[in-house]
Amino acid sequence: MFGAKVEIAAREKELAFELEMVPFSQQQGYSPRNPEVLRINPKRQVPVWIDDEVELYDSTQIFEYLEQRWPAPPLWPAAVAARARARQLEHASDEVFFPNVIRLMGLRASPDPVDAPEWIQACNGIRAYYDQMERLLAGRGFVAGDEYSYADIAFYMAQFFAARHTVPVTGAHARLLDWRARMAARPAVRPVIDAMARYLRSIDYPVPEYD
Repeated sequence: MFGAKVEIAAREKELAFELEMVPFSQQQGYSPRNPEVLRINPKRQVPVWIDDEVELYDSTQIFEYLEQRWPAPPLWPAAVAARARARQLEHASDEVFFPNVIRLMGLRASPDPVDAPEWIQACNGIRAYYDQMERLLAGRGFVAGDEYSYADIAFYMAQFFAARHTVPVTGAHARLLDWRARMAARPAVRPVIDAMARYLRSIDYPVPEYD
């Protein structure tokens, strides 16, 4: 998910970049891990970003670097207060919303423990966040306001993974569904999410609605 965030941002900036996908299998996960990932990121995770002597990890930090290095087109609002709100929303997608998805990932089984308190709590947390975002989108085009931003990229990818793990956006969130369709139609988003969907189908995993 976090690598997809960075790829979308780089495409939005229309950068010429080389994408290296690290090996992954259902049996071994990311082992053996990519040596460049191990060298650059002490958390041993993707994404990592290399730009000459600059070597970064963490998708949010990479967003900040992209915005300063290639300011056009802007992906943060220009006004100080609006930019701060957008940054907070981007952070919340990763650190408030997505931990609920991680909990579901860890609990998945056959059958899923849908009556377990931890499962119910995680699902309720995801749905409550959808409610919050539905209210937030009233009278605005994007998550942080009228301008498309990194906050939209972060939440789009996070909600895709929530849908993968049994808690999709539904008809109860009409504004979110409209926003999701507009996100999926963006030329920078579509190839990234389509590639992810093709991979999931190739390993016989269900693909949630994403447009």
